[in-house]
Amino acid sequence: MATLTYPAPPTTDQVDDYHGTPIRDPYRLLEDSDRPASRAWIQAENALTEQVLATAPGRAAIRDRLAELWQVPRAGAPWRRGDRWFQLRNDGTQNQDVLWALEGGPDGPGHVLLDPNRLNEEGTTTLAAVATSRSGRIAACALSDAGSDWLTWTAWDVETGDERPDRVPWAKFSSAAWTHDETGFFYGRYEAPSAAARPTAARPTAAGPAAAGPAAAAPAAPASRSADADLDAYEAPNRNMELRYHRLGTNADDDPIVFATPDQPEWGFEPEVSADGELLVLVIWRGTDPENRIYVGDLPGGVEGLAVRPLIDVPDAAYLPIGSIGRTLYLRTDKDAPLGRVVAIDVDDPSSIREVIPEGDEAIERVMLVGNRLAVDRLRDAHHRLAIHELDGRKVTDVALPSLVSIQEMAGEREDEELFVVVDAFAAPRTVLGVRMRDGAVREIGRRELAWDPTDFVTEQVFVASADGSRIPLFLSRRRDVEPTGDVPTVLYGYGGFQIAIGPIFKPEWLTWMERGGLLAVASLRGGSEYGKRWHDAGRLEHKQNVFDDFAACARWLASSGWTTADRIGILGRSNGGLLVGASITQHPELFGAAVAEVGVMDMLRFHKFTIGWGWTSDYGSADDPEQFKTLLRYSPLHNCRTAPYPPTLITTGDHDDRVVPGHSLKFAATLQAAQTGPAPILLRTDMDAGHGAGKPISKLVEERADVLAFLELALRH
Repeated sequence: MATLTYPAPPTTDQVDDYHGTPIRDPYRLLEDSDRPASRAWIQAENALTEQVLATAPGRAAIRDRLAELWQVPRAGAPWRRGDRWFQLRNDGTQNQDVLWALEGGPDGPGHVLLDPNRLNEEGTTTLAAVATSRSGRIAACALSDAGSDWLTWTAWDVETGDERPDRVPWAKFSSAAWTHDETGFFYGRYEAPSAAARPTAARPTAAGPAAAGPAAAAPAAPASRSADADLDAYEAPNRNMELRYHRLGTNADDDPIVFATPDQPEWGFEPEVSADGELLVLVIWRGTDPENRIYVGDLPGGVEGLAVRPLIDVPDAAYLPIGSIGRTLYLRTDKDAPLGRVVAIDVDDPSSIREVIPEGDEAIERVMLVGNRLAVDRLRDAHHRLAIHELDGRKVTDVALPSLVSIQEMAGEREDEELFVVVDAFAAPRTVLGVRMRDGAVREIGRRELAWDPTDFVTEQVFVASADGSRIPLFLSRRRDVEPTGDVPTVLYGYGGFQIAIGPIFKPEWLTWMERGGLLAVASLRGGSEYGKRWHDAGRLEHKQNVFDDFAACARWLASSGWTTADRIGILGRSNGGLLVGASITQHPELFGAAVAEVGVMDMLRFHKFTIGWGWTSDYGSADDPEQFKTLLRYSPLHNCRTAPYPPTLITTGDHDDRVVPGHSLKFAATLQAAQTGPAPILLRTDMDAGHGAGKPISKLVEERADVLAFLELALRH
């Protein structure tokens, strides 16, 4: 790759004072991706990136193969309401998944209830969530546009397929829960933003960032305020959620507030209605804190005047509802059990917690109440196992799942005879399985033909010693005939945060990489949930450096394993994983032959000032705190770009990402380009009319993933 001349970004003399430490922020203007100067620079960067990627010899073939692989029909876990069944399906050619109503059972015939592909010619309107009423007569469907986190709830008559006039905007980070009389549903929403704060990509009925101010405890005032003059127009943190109730046929603007906590503006609410319709169960969360509260309210008296009361009001652990029988609520918790346990509590007596399933030697990932039994999903070295237990905790049987898989979805009702699970493997896409709760027997639902043979690929797991001796799981997947020749092009992927377990998962681009002779290495780093609460704690706050050390250890192991060498290793990560890539190349540029940092959190001093960024302080800390500022400054990718030769790097973002705002990637790209002393390119790819990734149309995904693979091949197959 030839040395490039980069477009000149807009600059400012911005300097911020953090607890007596001055920090320059010369590319502050790029935080507003809609500024004319920012847009012009983004377009110039995209043109440069296209110029480089056009030289990749395998780009067209990769794109064609990805298009073929994405054409595999896929489906989610079916679920039942009353006598009706529902399922999300995609025939492989559709940009967005489609909601089907099924007749006769989970594998019976059906008809399309809502096809979001018909709502938007560009395919950027997605069905983000579905909540079906108890009888299955009405479906509340949340629509999102251009990748935004903002949702508009709509209502659909299942029998006729007609859309009702109800439109409920400004919802975010909350599902919907129907009352059993089917007159309406609970949902969480924020105050409607000012027109100036709404993104131009959104439909009028859908979305825009909330008009909330910056974090209350801000750093000291910067030396220059000019760059922040219109910050509120694009900053907009999400605070002051309200739990509301929408009654069908009424104006959403008049929806009553059921519960709100103005004295706790960072609290959010996830509503559930018990299977018997008697109880509202409210999970109260704050950002990504691993601890939460549980509140309840009795519904027989109606929604009007509903008294919501605390059941568990001390945020000392995670408490996640499983289901209820009468006045007994079952919960998964890590209270006094870092690997998790199941407890039961009488909703009329907060002191009545009793243990049902004790902590074992594997982390409990999730639990469901189906067929009057408990289905328990556990993690063994980052892959999933499933067992069935009685309500008193006694184990009935283990379920025979395929080896080395991840459970992606689970669905079922207390009265159902079957639990439905969706499993993934590195070489096999999502498969829907029915698990009979009586004896654990497994059957496949909706078998389909694949355009490849999964048995042509093999996955093994090794364990790598990190800098402090911790044992890090590493999955190695490849085409069966690929041997460790010492120079196999390798993609190393990681995440390492927010209690998200990383294990076997199917991605068309990963299969394409393996088909073309590459090795796929997927690391299960600290910060996830692979080994429970302690594993998460070991990779957050003041221990965040452990995550980067784990990743570096995996890269060193690969380079000395006989499989490959450092200059044949490309690293890849998204979101928090984009931070991982940014920190890795600024700390150890010599360990990698290429890097792809996607929609990453790169400015660790200002992330909490945008949209939901404040909610991530549970994992990262905040620069508003003097000691946490020191920790963040030590690894913040934006602030650790030193003049040095960096490996070929591709940085990606979406111009309307309202989760990790594009300013992170834009500022990091400009900074890294200025710091590069070597010949390798530092490229920026900004997807237009796109967000953080959820709901991105298949057409855009094919183009994006083809560019990522083409870049990696260009950089590593030298």
